[in-house]
Amino acid sequence: MKKIIAATRNAHKIKEIEAITKDFGMEIISRDDAGIPKIEIEEDGKTFEENSYKKAFGIMKLADEITIADDSGLVVDCLGGAPGIYSARFAAFPGIWPGEDAGNEDSSDQDNNSKLIRLISDTPYEERTARFVSVITMVYPDGETIVARGEVEGHLVLEERGYCGFGYDPLFVPVGYDKTFGELSSDIKNSISHRANALKALRVKLAEKENQVE
Repeated sequence: MKKIIAATRNAHKIKEIEAITKDFGMEIISRDDAGIPKIEIEEDGKTFEENSYKKAFGIMKLADEITIADDSGLVVDCLGGAPGIYSARFAAFPGIWPGEDAGNEDSSDQDNNSKLIRLISDTPYEERTARFVSVITMVYPDGETIVARGEVEGHLVLEERGYCGFGYDPLFVPVGYDKTFGELSSDIKNSISHRANALKALRVKLAEKENQVE
C-alpha cells in the first residue's frame, strides 16, 4: 500500500476518501496521525482547483510525502454559483442579498443549511438546480501534480431530510433519486458523489502515470 497524507482534518471527508481509495492501493494517513503541525493553510484561491492545490502543496512541503487534498462545495444556479468555494463558511459572510442578515461569526452545518434554505425558499423546485463539486489534488515531493475534478447534479429541497452524510447533504437530491444524500446509504452516496467521481478520475490519471513509467 502506498502511504498518502490527507491534508484535511475533516473526518467525514477522510472516511469517504478511504472508502474509495482502499481499492486503489492507497493508504490514507490523516495529517494529525502523520505528525503534521497544526497550522491552517489560507484558502484564498478563486477556484476549487486553486484551493485544493494550496492545501496539498502546503502539507506536502511539511511532510515531504505524497499529499492529497480536496476542495469541494455546493454550486447553486439560482444563487449565481454561491456558496461555491465558500460553502464551508457560507453563514459567516455578511449579507449580500436583500433582506439577509449579517451572518454569524462561525458557520456550522446547521447555520449554512438554514441560510441556504432562506435564500432559495421562493424559488420553484425545478429551478433549484445545484451540483456538488470536488477537486482532488495529489502533490508529489518532486513537484509533480495530479488534479481530478468530479461533480454530481441534483436539486435542493427546503427542509433537511435524513441523518447520514454532513454539510448540505440533507438538502441535496441527486439526479435519478428521490432521496437526499442525507437519506441515501453511504454505499450509494460513495458510488455517485462528487468526491467519488473525482476519485474515479484520479484513478484514471494514476493508471496513465503508471503506464508511462512502464
